Amino acid sequence: MVRRAVRETHGTSSRVLVNERLDVALAAKAGAIHLGEQSLPLKCVVEWRSSAGRLDFLIGVSCHSLESARAAELGGADYIFFGPVYATPSKAAYGAPQGIERLREVCASVKIPVLAIGGVNWENARECLAAGASGIAAIRLFQDGADTAELAAQIERFRLHK
Repeated sequence: MVRRAVRETHGTSSRVLVNERLDVALAAKAGAIHLGEQSLPLKCVVEWRSSAGRLDFLIGVSCHSLESARAAELGGADYIFFGPVYATPSKAAYGAPQGIERLREVCASVKIPVLAIGGVNWENARECLAAGASGIAAIRLFQDGADTAELAAQIERFRLHK
């Protein structure tokens, strides 16, 4: 399934991002990896990317504090997911919701793209983008959407005109 998704994005600006598994990302020829708190250390993946000459391979990191966002940027991450911004059962293990003001603070404190995650829905997605997030990560928003392509286009239009 990952290989098919990679093939379908070939020749576009889209990338397939593999969560936590560098071996799977490499085997599938994916364009990015996203590291969680219990994943491979960021330093190891950055060193691999450099030694392999794969500077086009993106590395993202999940962050749950301003300090971890700054550390990810200094460590060589290309982007971060920050949250949970809002309450959601799927991110409860990562602590209390950070809120929109903390998202705004993180976005203003790092130069790499920040994607808001955790409880993001259609009603608050614009708020996240207005706070400085480069994008959003949302499961339920896209699962529940009748037309995910149109939903993504609407979010992109807002992001470009904020």
